[in-house]
Amino acid sequence: METKKSNPLEREYTISLKEKVRSVPRYKKTNKAVRTVKEFLVRHMKIYDGDLNKIKIDKYLNEYLWFRGIRNPPRKVKVKARKEGEFVKVELVDLPEKLKFKKIREEKREAQAKKSEKNKPELKKSNEVQSEDKNKDGVEDKKEIEEKKLAVIEAGQEFEKAEAKKMKHSTKPKTSSQDRQEKNIYKKTHA
Repeated sequence: METKKSNPLEREYTISLKEKVRSVPRYKKTNKAVRTVKEFLVRHMKIYDGDLNKIKIDKYLNEYLWFRGIRNPPRKVKVKARKEGEFVKVELVDLPEKLKFKKIREEKREAQAKKSEKNKPELKKSNEVQSEDKNKDGVEDKKEIEEKKLAVIEAGQEFEKAEAKKMKHSTKPKTSSQDRQEKNIYKKTHA
C-alpha cells in the first residue's frame, strides 16, 4: 500500500482489496471491498472513534467497485481521501473511460439545470404582471380570478353530487372504459 502526502487533510492511497475479499463468499465480495476501503481510511485518516459512517465514498468510486458485479470487485483501487472536519470524502483518482464520459455528461446536465433555474423566476414574474394588470387598476382582475376559482369549485361539487346520485341508482359496476368515457365528457364540457 503506497501513500502520498500532499496535505495533512488530503492524501492518495492505493488500497489492495485482494486479500480481504478472498476469504468472503462470492455473493458478498463487493460489499466487503467497499467495507475494506472504509476500514482502511478510518485507520489511515485518523478517525479515532472508528465510525465507518464518517467515510463518504464518491459515487464514481462506488460505481467503479460495483462495475463488474457483486462477485468480482477490482483487486486494488487508487483513491484520493480528503478530510473535511470529522468526515472523509473519498474519490477515485484515475477514472476509467466510461466513468469519465458519464461524469462529463452529468456535469453538463447540472450546468443546464442551473441555467434554467436562473431563468424561471424572471419568467414567473413577467407572467404574473401580465395576468394581474390588464386594466392597470388591479382590483377588477383579482375579483375575476376569485370568481373563476369559486365557479370551478362549484362545478366540481355539482359533478360529485351527480356522480354519487348515478352510483346510488346503478346496479352494475362501471367498467374502466365507461369510466374513461365519462371523464372525457366531463373534461370537454368543463374545459
